[in-house]
Amino acid sequence: MTIRRVFWILFLLNLFNYIDRQVLYAVFPLIQADLHLADWQLGVLASVFMTVYMCYAPVVGYLAGRVARSRLIAVSAFVWSVATLACGAAKNFAHLLLARGFIGVGEGGFTTIAQPFLAEHQPPEKHALLLALFGLALPVGSALGYVLGGVLGKSFGWRLAFMAVSIPGMFLALLSWFLPEGAGHSVAQAKPPQWQEYGQLFKNRPFLYVCLIQTVTTFLLGGFSAWVPTYLFRYTGLDVAQAGVWFGGLVIAGGAIGTVTGGKLAQKWLKKSSRAYYRVMLVSLLGALGPMWLGLWVTNMYAVLACFGAAIVFLFLPTGAIAAALVAETPPATRTMAFAVNIFIIHLLGDAFSPVLIGVLSNTWNLKTALWICTAAVLPGIGACRLAGKAKH
Repeated sequence: MTIRRVFWILFLLNLFNYIDRQVLYAVFPLIQADLHLADWQLGVLASVFMTVYMCYAPVVGYLAGRVARSRLIAVSAFVWSVATLACGAAKNFAHLLLARGFIGVGEGGFTTIAQPFLAEHQPPEKHALLLALFGLALPVGSALGYVLGGVLGKSFGWRLAFMAVSIPGMFLALLSWFLPEGAGHSVAQAKPPQWQEYGQLFKNRPFLYVCLIQTVTTFLLGGFSAWVPTYLFRYTGLDVAQAGVWFGGLVIAGGAIGTVTGGKLAQKWLKKSSRAYYRVMLVSLLGALGPMWLGLWVTNMYAVLACFGAAIVFLFLPTGAIAAALVAETPPATRTMAFAVNIFIIHLLGDAFSPVLIGVLSNTWNLKTALWICTAAVLPGIGACRLAGKAKH
């Protein structure tokens, strides 16, 4: 099987990974009206996914050294697809909660394995661009989840929306069962990693610096994604629907431009410097800071949108560089475990935390001030970028 076929199967799986994850939010009002749920119950449906997703990732990192990873990818895709289908058949809150938990199991299993698995099918000098292109599924899939959920939910009901988006993942799961292992997995099979090796990762300074940098970008993207539509509604005069459409468009366009540009930059700079990945990360954080601040200062609607759009481009810029750095800084035998730890850290301290913090700060002062304060997260990220390229294991 060629690398191109491997890439497209994994890319499409990643696309539906985000579609199936996000479709819930598009049909929140329909579910709430049908099942008579309170706002806190809707919030729990969102939180249970991320909690299971984070906690299951280390388990998959351990299993990946003992089971063929293509099989784990296939089973993971099948589990989250069936769980998405089950959401459409849910009769009450408990059924939805259980199904969302299993979506976290499936997607946690896939995300932990997919990037190191894909990287091992290409030489190191191509990792940044390859993983950046793979990462395009995040903004595109997330936006499609909102669009498909909204359109299908409005036309045919929220249950059919879940059922429709679940079907492609089942077929892709079957195709992924036959994916070939890449170079390096034989090492892991010869000496499967032990649980205690998770502890060794916390002695790997470059790895920890990369985790910190990605935590910062995840913190900012998660917080701004949750609150910028509301900010646009409160401060620019856009209504709720217009704010959602504008912001969704910015995420698709800015995410795509930033992800691809960052991958190409990292691949180009790697020919001149072994610290290329960290330079892309540094450019990302420095570049995002100005547009975020300016966007919170100007009042003209189009100026605000332009600034936030530029910030999104920069925040997505290191997508491929971060993934490539994680591959480069960890040995093959524990690489999947490293991605598992990375997932746990960046979500626990990043997008599982920032929306709540912004909400608390907004209640204390106002939303503009809350977002201003949270942009300070860039500062430790910049420091980590400076240290990461110099650090030794």
